[in-house]
Amino acid sequence: MPAYNPAAIHTLFRDAFNLGDVDALLALYEPDAVLVAGGKPAVGREAIRNVLEGFLARRGQMTLETRAVVESPQGLAVLYGDWAVEPRTGTESDISTRGLSTEVVHKQADGTWLFVIDNPYTPE
Repeated sequence: MPAYNPAAIHTLFRDAFNLGDVDALLALYEPDAVLVAGGKPAVGREAIRNVLEGFLARRGQMTLETRAVVESPQGLAVLYGDWAVEPRTGTESDISTRGLSTEVVHKQADGTWLFVIDNPYTPE
């Protein structure tokens, strides 16, 4: 199911993350999108796949709340999110991760929205 409004992409991302579905996550990115990981940009879906597979390997459970959306008439929007990844019960990992994200999404010709820039660790 695609995102038909900018904030819906957060729900789709969270759901795909919690299912461990890397292909569904990648479908939320434009082909030349940028995902900032470890302070470095991963550009393009294959580079993004590698980063996302690393995130999913921890098998955590994500919560994600959209804090704000700023939409332009040119078909771009900036999203701000508050997220956390908690370890699943019965897993070896006991590390929780939290952050504030900033993303730029772009409205496609079919009316759906995709990530152009995804920075899960907004500098404070």
